[in-house]
Amino acid sequence: MKSAIITVVLAVVMNFASAQNLINGVVTNEDKEPLSGATIKLIPGAYETISNGGGKFVINNVKNGQYRILVTHLGYEPYSEKIEVSDKTNLQITMTKSVIQTREIIVSSTRATEKTPTSHTTIEQEVIEKREAVKDIPYLLQLTPSVVTTSDAGAGVGYTNFRIRGTDLNRINITVNDIPLNDAESHGVWFVNMPDFVESTNSIQVQRGVGTSTNGAAAFGASINLQTNDISIEPYAEVNNAAGSFNTMKNTVQAGTGLIEGRYSFDARLSRIKSDGFIDRATSDLKSFFVSGTYRSEKDVLRINVFSGKEKTYQSWEGIPLAKLNQDSAAMMQFAYNMGYAQEEIENLFESDPRTYNRYMYDNQTDNYQQDHYQVFYKRNFNDKLSANIAYHQTNGFGYYESYRYNEDIADYLADPIISGTDTITESDVIDRKYLDNIFYGGIGSIKLKLPKVKAILGGGWNRYDGDHYGEVIWAENNLNTFDPKHRFYDNTGVKDDANIYARANFMVNKKLYTYIDLQYRHINYEIDGLDDGQRDISQAHTYDFFNPKAGLLFEPSDMVSAYLNLAIANREPNRTTLVDADPAKAEPTSEKMYNAELGSEIKNKLWRVKANAYLMYYKDQLVLTGNINDVGNAIMENVDDSYRAGIELIWGIKPIEWFSWQANLTFSQNKILDFVSYTDNWDTWGQEIEELGTTDISFSPEIVANSQLTFTPAKNLGITFITQYVGEQYIDNTSSEDRKLDDYLINNLRINYAVETSWLKKASVYLQINNLLDEEYITNAWIYPFYAGGEINYLDGYYPQAGINFMAGVNLRF
Repeated sequence: MKSAIITVVLAVVMNFASAQNLINGVVTNEDKEPLSGATIKLIPGAYETISNGGGKFVINNVKNGQYRILVTHLGYEPYSEKIEVSDKTNLQITMTKSVIQTREIIVSSTRATEKTPTSHTTIEQEVIEKREAVKDIPYLLQLTPSVVTTSDAGAGVGYTNFRIRGTDLNRINITVNDIPLNDAESHGVWFVNMPDFVESTNSIQVQRGVGTSTNGAAAFGASINLQTNDISIEPYAEVNNAAGSFNTMKNTVQAGTGLIEGRYSFDARLSRIKSDGFIDRATSDLKSFFVSGTYRSEKDVLRINVFSGKEKTYQSWEGIPLAKLNQDSAAMMQFAYNMGYAQEEIENLFESDPRTYNRYMYDNQTDNYQQDHYQVFYKRNFNDKLSANIAYHQTNGFGYYESYRYNEDIADYLADPIISGTDTITESDVIDRKYLDNIFYGGIGSIKLKLPKVKAILGGGWNRYDGDHYGEVIWAENNLNTFDPKHRFYDNTGVKDDANIYARANFMVNKKLYTYIDLQYRHINYEIDGLDDGQRDISQAHTYDFFNPKAGLLFEPSDMVSAYLNLAIANREPNRTTLVDADPAKAEPTSEKMYNAELGSEIKNKLWRVKANAYLMYYKDQLVLTGNINDVGNAIMENVDDSYRAGIELIWGIKPIEWFSWQANLTFSQNKILDFVSYTDNWDTWGQEIEELGTTDISFSPEIVANSQLTFTPAKNLGITFITQYVGEQYIDNTSSEDRKLDDYLINNLRINYAVETSWLKKASVYLQINNLLDEEYITNAWIYPFYAGGEINYLDGYYPQAGINFMAGVNLRF
């Protein structure tokens, strides 16, 4: 018996030892120059790595046997070879330049590379495919460092949002293939207008801090670059279907011709996503398509992308009052009185579930918007050292949100009262629509120079936004004859020109030290003309000129260690809301400036890697909400002299054995406003109470954000990932008041993937995602309006609870 046990133990030990083989290799081009960033895969199995700055790579824990090694790199022909692995294997791989480009047809000029000293994370297509693709892009990003996401509907479909390092979305620059996506007036991005765009996305790069120079809105804390899909060499067809909680469903079909005669290719996608949402009536009906055609020759590439999204979402913007969440009847009645609720709204407030309550009840209280994007790209490779890109883009947007409003003053809608006998009717229930009809167009371009010790880019762009804002009354209960059909009660326009030019260069001082400089000049001209919905004349004109310099160092003393330092300055103009709501009796809001320092290091070996990044984002004249109001009672943004965000981001990954890996990140931060002055309305005196609070916390800026992914592959083609997310406490205004704070939360998700390849299927995969496994009750966002009444502090507020335990399952088939 004892000898049998020893035999088994020895067999296990020998089997474990056989899995400890190493493959060392170097990837070079035909001139024996090392190629960094090459992807190396072993087939079969889940072995994959990327070559470092010296072209070297290591794959460990490889079992004995025969494999096919596949190496790919942008601009080179794929390399494939059968190898025999036993003990230690050394490989020397030489790659041949590709005559015709088949990958990354649209090459970004604004992305950071492996030699750019910035804090950035790139999510490649392989990772994108393994994450749940029904939710919007913000939820695809939520596992990257310092990201916090939220959903109005509570389930990740419809209106979603995120912050990076506490920076809100209208301060984050977002581009698609280097083309600006931010709305030029509001600076915001609404991914609900681009449903299922993730299916047409090849990779996403998130740069934290100022990052590299980019086109469009200011990168005032982060920038995100989305790259659309590469062109498949072979023809394909793909069907993706998913269903889950809250009657959520997704249906996607896409297909491509592959290369035709080695020159042409066409790709198309059609998608639909529907969901009832977690919040009452928070439905979403989202449709989109994406089509692309490409022509390429030895030196030229021409590509045209056309994509569109159409959304209809039921409004769930107002949130749930704290009184309702606490089921405090007296407080709910007071809240209803303060908000001016109608009787049926009061009944809805008391009868609804406290975590899914939605104020709106009108059947068509919906947001309706369609956005059409046109992109035309041309690239010319003059030689191995010089290339140029130009692109034209155009985005057409049209839509409205429709609202039922109770007991409105007819005069506010530019109509006369109704005289009925001896009665004069001055109020009525109305249904109005507020429209946005806009076009955004322009061009971008760049020239790239690649020399042995210098890589340089000269680029820039010009864009124009032309938008019409207007409102119409489509129904009135007591005033049908006063309002003409589609009676327009306000109308204004906004025209904005935005031009920039930048020059960026990476210099190799020696094999261990690289320097970086990036200089950008940006010019903005913005004109607003007309009346707003309160009949105020908001006509105004503004011009801004910004210089945004950046510089850095990258030090790589060995293949295992690197460190970088980046210093940058960014400037941002006020958005439309800040300008039109400004009080004419107060100082005009000015532009904001940010000084950014990033210091980071990475250490890695065969089994693990750790990155650490310390950052400081110091603001001059940051625009924040102070509680101050304008001449008609609207909240205004004001410049505060000094504020900052400072923190440390830790990122690590470990794969000690073939079937297990752990990836995680952790952010500690402080986010402060110095010498903050708070204004609180006093309903008793019709004035404001002013408090000098000193140093306070910036709203929606948790001190701790953490993510963890534990991935197991217990069997071939089977992956199990356990995901944990923690977000610390957040203040919901800038006063640091303990009664205006969101609790911290910890949520756990589970994802199971199984994928196979067959003789007639290129890929078949199924997945199951279970979100919020422990059914945690948590809230990710809120708004609050404090005021004094009866000598006491009162609140109007809205909180956004997220769904409890829920699931999504899907099947993806690629032919």
